[in-house]
Amino acid sequence: MRINRLILYTAQLEEQTSFYKDILGFKLMEKTEDHSSFKIGTSILSFYFRETSTPYHFAFNIPSNQIKEALAWLKQRVEILTDDMKEIQQFNDWNAEAIYFYDKDNNIVEFIARKNLKIESNNPFRPESLLCISEIGLPVNNMERTFHHINQVKPLPIYSGDFEVFCAAGDENGLFIILNKEKRRWFPTDDIPHSSYFRVEGDYNIEFTNGKINRI
Repeated sequence: MRINRLILYTAQLEEQTSFYKDILGFKLMEKTEDHSSFKIGTSILSFYFRETSTPYHFAFNIPSNQIKEALAWLKQRVEILTDDMKEIQQFNDWNAEAIYFYDKDNNIVEFIARKNLKIESNNPFRPESLLCISEIGLPVNNMERTFHHINQVKPLPIYSGDFEVFCAAGDENGLFIILNKEKRRWFPTDDIPHSSYFRVEGDYNIEFTNGKINRI
């Protein structure tokens, strides 16, 4: 599954724009009074202004062999979110490693190296090393219904999990992280998950609003 564009909302557009442009060094594609967009590998990340907003969780794929290089690069720019004092999180079932940090909205942002993709790089890690947006979180009350609604747009396989607590749907290029918000919080911070409004464009063109999926 490919996420070509992810549209999120922020109550502090200037601060978010500065964070991604000046701190992380992402390529600013467009900036207007109400939104900014960044080129990230094959994807576009857009932030639109809204007077009120709640945090998200999303992830970027990075080269399969560069988790340590990504950590060293990030530690010069942000504070790493840890679990049990560990900065790199191991996901053996997914054959992947990940790093987490906050942006200016306290969105939980993840860099994940998926070894099964076998996309490697010998270049120094930099913003251009990021491959794509590969995850967006969907905290809901009814996981099975949410999965069913996504499948009405287009069939989508379950990558990991079930409909009880956690379900990753899609593939290693792109995943909807469907979460039972009454039974689980976000890893690794234990933050409360919010059903924050977003739009996705790509293989699936949908919006997530009030905890529900709508086709766009």
